[in-house]
Amino acid sequence: MSLPIVAIVGRPNVGKSSLLNCLVGKRISIVDPTPGVTRDRVSSPLPLGEGYVELVDTGGMGIEDSDNLTADVEAQIDFAIAAAALILFIVDAREGILPLDKAVAARLRRQAKNVILVANKVDTAGRAYETGELVQLGFGEPLSVSAKQAAGLADLRDEMVKRLADTLQATEAPPPPVMKLAIVGKRNAGKSTFINALAGQERVIVSEIPGTTRDSVDVAVELDGRRFVVIDTAGIQKIKSLPGDIGYYGHHRAMRSIRRADVVALMIDASVKISQVDKDLAGDITKLFKPVVLVVNKWDLAQTKAQGEDYAEYLAKIFPALSYAPISLTAAKEGLNVKATVELAEEIFDQAHTRVPTAALNTAVAEVLQLRGPSHKTGTRRPKILYCAQITVAPPTIVCFVNDVRSFDDSYQRFLLNQLRLRLPYSEVPIRLLFRQRTGRNPFVPEKPED
Repeated sequence: MSLPIVAIVGRPNVGKSSLLNCLVGKRISIVDPTPGVTRDRVSSPLPLGEGYVELVDTGGMGIEDSDNLTADVEAQIDFAIAAAALILFIVDAREGILPLDKAVAARLRRQAKNVILVANKVDTAGRAYETGELVQLGFGEPLSVSAKQAAGLADLRDEMVKRLADTLQATEAPPPPVMKLAIVGKRNAGKSTFINALAGQERVIVSEIPGTTRDSVDVAVELDGRRFVVIDTAGIQKIKSLPGDIGYYGHHRAMRSIRRADVVALMIDASVKISQVDKDLAGDITKLFKPVVLVVNKWDLAQTKAQGEDYAEYLAKIFPALSYAPISLTAAKEGLNVKATVELAEEIFDQAHTRVPTAALNTAVAEVLQLRGPSHKTGTRRPKILYCAQITVAPPTIVCFVNDVRSFDDSYQRFLLNQLRLRLPYSEVPIRLLFRQRTGRNPFVPEKPED
């Protein structure tokens, strides 16, 4: 069952994102003094009492967005409020009641929701006595906290448990997702549109304005009974073009999303030429040995100019290091191949977690050696692969124990890897191939050190 939602709301710059990060104990939301940084709903599971809730950060109410996305931000806030079992109404204790606070209070009263008034930024004992005027907002005595100093959180948690007592009794820890799928790509490639099509709702803001998504947003999705998490990320651009701290943090979160993902969907805009940003991003994914689907989005705008086979050849030339990666042609705006892309991601997720028995692996290696062995270089022993073993998965990692590593140069390693890819059940995912030198018959017996 879905977790009860606790929404954090308030005007801009009262510390909503800081409070979410403090309660969860992780840096989930971007924290910046610039008003309007948070646009989408950013959420995380939170253990509370004997159960769990989904804690949701929202944009600042009443902010005039610099990119004319005010209506979209407000719609995301409305979604959070409507779904919430409990609302944390955050006010800046240092500034007291401002007109926007009164507007937020009036809006919440119309919703007839369960609300806890929280006075944030109570950084000194003396300031706690200055919060009395907040009673005028109509939600009783405020709870004083300092998200910056992690003060007052125990009392806040206790009050949350009290307000949600009946609901929490029915909740359990959320099951771990089967797969975390990060959607990455340069700005305006269609990442947020893809996620909304998959989620079946306006889960994240979609706009033609570059840089609409600033944070990494985890969206839980269930498809045909299978649960997974899709991660929307900020559009990647050149480092030197990043717009200040907000752009830097968005870029940093996007790269962190790649590292924590099980599978990456590299989204490419088919309507424009592949750029250096796309190439650099592909290189980052390759270095991290992440399974990847090359998602060619906006295919409806390009299919009159090229066939799918032609575009596949084009991608193979542009991304030679990802020649093994499957390709999905999508039009997220129309919902074309969105589900099929996720199914493809699940297939390579399974491949990345496949373990090949040692006997089968060595049989495959023997076949490759019959086809072509490594060159015998002057001054080296006749090269032999004594033994191979897969030592881990995700990525599949194969260790080859050899008699002289000098004979196994980069050229032969690439040949061996490509041939193994044809013979092993993980042909569409990165494989890590390692070489270790051994001299004895049993490669697991270490050599005696020389005197």
